[in-house]
Amino acid sequence: MAVANTPAHPELLAAVAKSLCTRSLALFAQESRLDGETLKDAVERYEVDYAWHVLRSDRLRDQTVALLEAKLQHAATDAQKACVADVLRAAAASQPPELLMSFDCDVAEQLAAMLCARHERSAPPAAEAVS
Repeated sequence: MAVANTPAHPELLAAVAKSLCTRSLALFAQESRLDGETLKDAVERYEVDYAWHVLRSDRLRDQTVALLEAKLQHAATDAQKACVADVLRAAAASQPPELLMSFDCDVAEQLAAMLCARHERSAPPAAEAVS
């Protein structure tokens, strides 16, 4: 179940899109040739796939949620999990079909950090929570 976009979703999506490191298939193939390997070998060695596929993967979503939970030191809420999925899905949809990126990208770390910071800004200060 998707959560309706909140005002923060466009901000999160823009930050994720800005942080992406992608390259065209032609450029990746050229770099592979310069390194003396086939495109197939390079794709396997670097765990590279189309950017839209990496961003829509369960692997990246689960990694992002796990990092968020570690930063928050508690389980992510359903709304937080839905937000992660929504932002990654939207980022995937905005990618040109020919761009490649690696599964070892830092999107999960950056998105988890942004969501954690947003959570901390919305949480009442400890002094207010006690009184």
